[in-house]
Amino acid sequence: MALTITVICLLFFALLWKAGNLVDLPNLRVGFYNFCLWHEGAGALQCYQFPELEALGVPRVGLALARLGVYGALVLTLFVPLPLLLAWCNNNEGEWQLAVGFLATSSALLASGLGLFLTYTWKWLQLSLLGPGSLALGAAQALLILLLVATAVFPQRAEDRSWGAASSV
Repeated sequence: MALTITVICLLFFALLWKAGNLVDLPNLRVGFYNFCLWHEGAGALQCYQFPELEALGVPRVGLALARLGVYGALVLTLFVPLPLLLAWCNNNEGEWQLAVGFLATSSALLASGLGLFLTYTWKWLQLSLLGPGSLALGAAQALLILLLVATAVFPQRAEDRSWGAASSV
């Protein structure tokens, strides 16, 4: 449960607190809703919207799918604690499977959304420029995978324990 809350906090931090910005520097701001590059002539950030973004090579559909992926992962991850708690209290296999389904879908959505976004914007980014928002999304992805594996394996371990207790009686 603590891992689930950690993932939710990381996603909230990256997507809401940092407004989805993967890079937030004085001369560059690149995020799911901000795309601002330094304009030498004006001496300030110039933010681009969709006609200009498509001219720069960032497709509207690709960015929309990337947004859907990362923000959809946040929404689905919010639904994970309840089936986990109910399954733990009721020892119900169906509720465990529901939690596993939410985690698998969240992990796939986050990975695909982040991957799409980075694919379209990588020519303006460098690994050293990525900020705390991108670090939080990467950590959330790693923890989602860890949580998915732990949740998928846990019911088998619980069944093994109950079988061992029954056979020793």
